[in-house]
Amino acid sequence: MLKLDHLAVACTDLEEGRAYVEATLGVPMQAGGKHVNFGTYNYLMGLEDGVYLEVIAIDPDAPDPGRRRWFDLDDFSGPPRLTNWICQTGDIDAALALAPDGMGAPLDQRRDDLTWKMAAGEEGHLPVSGGFPAVISWGDTPHPSTRLAPTGVRLERLVITNPEAERLTRVLEPLLSDARIVIEAGEKALRAEFSTPLGRRVLE
Repeated sequence: MLKLDHLAVACTDLEEGRAYVEATLGVPMQAGGKHVNFGTYNYLMGLEDGVYLEVIAIDPDAPDPGRRRWFDLDDFSGPPRLTNWICQTGDIDAALALAPDGMGAPLDQRRDDLTWKMAAGEEGHLPVSGGFPAVISWGDTPHPSTRLAPTGVRLERLVITNPEAERLTRVLEPLLSDARIVIEAGEKALRAEFSTPLGRRVLE
């Protein structure tokens, strides 16, 4: 019912975030756009297997959206880092019915000519100590990965460290099966391991 869609690197300065990802993976990112409903903007990188990587920050030129921003960006500080994983579904209502409490209602979103629905947690906070993925449904919109240049970068493993690892494993079991995803007990963190044209690289 869920399939890995993309990974998000949060930052306070979008150019700083782009530089971090490009220096780590050795591949240039592409311009994304502005998210009107949340006052954020992004850069994107296509990965193999229809997955992509996003660098996202608060857009300093956007008006206050009047709501908490997704991915806890209102509380984000420090250097750029991998903070969120996002899964897609063809039936977002059915997926959310099986998800833990606290996902919030799916909201209509748009960026340029792309439209989608997404549930990213109540008040910007995702459940299970922030370890549960945001859930997205693209509907009839072509997936963003189809517009991104090939990079030769492939996600090999995503390690989700979470203080509620047992619960996270339990709630994901009926929703997601992906051998790349590993859940471990510990302080909340994400670690993504990639194969790239330059060899193995890691984003944290």
